[in-house]
Amino acid sequence: MAVSGTPVFAQSAPTPELEAAVQAVQRADQADADQYAPDALAIARQALAQAQAAHASRDKRTALDLAQRAAVDADLARARSLEAVAAAEVAQRRAEIADLQRQLGTEGGR
Repeated sequence: MAVSGTPVFAQSAPTPELEAAVQAVQRADQADADQYAPDALAIARQALAQAQAAHASRDKRTALDLAQRAAVDADLARARSLEAVAAAEVAQRRAEIADLQRQLGTEGGR
């Protein structure tokens, strides 16, 4: 028996598209998408769960469509997360530059 309690013979190997969707969701998780793009990540996770259910039901067409959607949504969540992180870093650098410019202006006036 498999870990899930389902007999091994009842399970079929995941398709490449399903594996790609799982990996895309994992990459989004690693990019902190749950913090910066929670809605997109939730949609990706939901599509992945539906794809896995369709795969288990042997509905190949639905599983393929949902797996591809999950991968795209996860990639979107990852991109939004990376964008948010980059924007925060830019804002921090600009604040540091403004602070240094103030310091230089203060010292130059002495």
